[in-house]
Amino acid sequence: MKKNPENIFRSCGGQLRMSEALERGITRYMLYSLRDKGIIEQISRGIYRLADLPPISNPDLVTVSLRFPNAVICLISALAFHEITTQIAHDVFVAVPKASRRPKLDYPPLLVHRFSEQAYRSGIEEHQIDGVNVKIYNPEKTLADCFKFRNKIGMDITLEALKLYRTRMKFNHKKLLEYAKICRVDKVMLPYLEAIL
Repeated sequence: MKKNPENIFRSCGGQLRMSEALERGITRYMLYSLRDKGIIEQISRGIYRLADLPPISNPDLVTVSLRFPNAVICLISALAFHEITTQIAHDVFVAVPKASRRPKLDYPPLLVHRFSEQAYRSGIEEHQIDGVNVKIYNPEKTLADCFKFRNKIGMDITLEALKLYRTRMKFNHKKLLEYAKICRVDKVMLPYLEAIL
């Protein structure tokens, strides 16, 4: 018995990559037909979702995570997610392992940073946004990354994030130092942590 393509979408949370749709027996022709009938919409190249789903709350992070499952949201994009910055990121900041291929996307624009294997793997949290698993660095790892990339993103943004972290979250000195060591910025970060305590 042939499965209804719309039901296949629903059983997968309403969103599929083209490769996933093909694996589940939905042909390209069916996909384009569903799109042309307005049953599904294309949210990015090769990514489709049911048109009757509620609007995506964070379309940029969802799109990046669907297209590049290994990319981890970092720096200003992670600060914004954790609500410890007043900055509005015009690009999505992502981290990938040094040896991996650099992700490219027409929209949203990406700022890709290559991390060493240990720095890349440390501090990843998975958050469900609109039914999609999104990898984002935890607040402490994000702050350590900000100190590491302070010359690129600005020391003012880094210090503001540290102050907002202190007032809005449970201050975890030990965790901050642990990630600072992994990112090799413990000597840079320590005086600021001591000053803020």
